[in-house]
Amino acid sequence: MSKLYYRYGAMNSGKTTLLLQVAHNYEERGMKVKILKPGIDTKGNNKIVTRIGLKRKVDHVIKKDENLKKYLNSIEPDIECILVDEAQFLTRDQVDELFMFSKLKDKPVICYGLRSDFKTIAFPGSLRLFEIADVLEELYTICRCGKRAKFNARIVNGEFTSSGEQVAIDGENEVSYESLCGKCYLEKVLGITKEDLDK
Repeated sequence: MSKLYYRYGAMNSGKTTLLLQVAHNYEERGMKVKILKPGIDTKGNNKIVTRIGLKRKVDHVIKKDENLKKYLNSIEPDIECILVDEAQFLTRDQVDELFMFSKLKDKPVICYGLRSDFKTIAFPGSLRLFEIADVLEELYTICRCGKRAKFNARIVNGEFTSSGEQVAIDGENEVSYESLCGKCYLEKVLGITKEDLDK
C-alpha cells in the first residue's frame, strides 16, 4: 500500500530542491510524476522555484478551494508518484483527498512544506498532514548561531516582526524570512532573553 509522506522543515531546509531531486530520480528511471503546488504560492507563478536557482513548471496549480478529486481522477494510470510543493497552503479537505488517492490508487504522494508560520502557528494543511500522513520526515537547516533552525521569522523592511497575516510570500512587498532556532527566535522576534526569566 502506497503512503502519504510529509517532508517538512523551516525555510531554507531544501524542501523544493529535494522535491526536484525526487522527480529527477523517478524520471531518470523512466517513471512519470506529477508536480502540484497551491496557487496561493505566487512565487514563480506556474513554476516551483528554489533558492539555489532551480525551476520547473508544475503540472497543476491547485486553486484555493478546489476539490482535488476531479484532477486526481484524471491522472494517467502510468503516473508513478505525486509531488506537492508548499503543502502547508493546502486545505484540510485537499490533504484528505491526497491521502485517499495514495490509498485507493496505490500511488505514493510526497508533500513538502513548512510546519508552522512566522508566529509558530501551524498552517491548516500542515496540521492535517501531521494528523494523517503515514510518514513524517523533518528536513534540517541551521540558524545564524549554528544551531538547528526550526522557526520561520518574518522580516519586513529589514526588521523582524511578529504581526501580520499568516500568508505573505517571500520576496513580495519587502517581505523575507529567516530560519531561526528557538533561542534566537525568542530574542530576535519576541525580544525575550534569559534575563526576562529571572525577573
